[in-house]
Amino acid sequence: MFESAMAVHQQQITTVTTTQRSGDWSTGLCDCCSDMGTCCCALWCFPCLQCQTASHFGWCLCMPLLDPCAFLAVSCCMRSSMRERYGIQGSTCGDAALVCCCYVCTWCQMAREVKTQTTSCPQQVHVVTQQVRMA
Repeated sequence: MFESAMAVHQQQITTVTTTQRSGDWSTGLCDCCSDMGTCCCALWCFPCLQCQTASHFGWCLCMPLLDPCAFLAVSCCMRSSMRERYGIQGSTCGDAALVCCCYVCTWCQMAREVKTQTTSCPQQVHVVTQQVRMA
């Protein structure tokens, strides 16, 4: 008995959604003029900017208010977490140095980044895979 082998091809289409990750912050540390709303919010009610940024990033609304008691640890952790989530290069030591030296500018940059990342459209890529089964 001779059995013939027949190949059966199955296609599967998978949609992969990604956000663009350049490895850098979308704005510089001192680019306050690129978003005057964020700049004005920081100027007139800085705790409001902090709480709003934390909330939009998915953290507890009141976490930034603990920063003075925690020796700026909340800001450092949030900046590191933001870098990790958005694929931004840097280091924890660099985050700590920026938070200590440029506290308000650091928060403004984080607020602009959250705004940019949440409003940018994700890219969708369709991946077609084939499976060959011998029947």
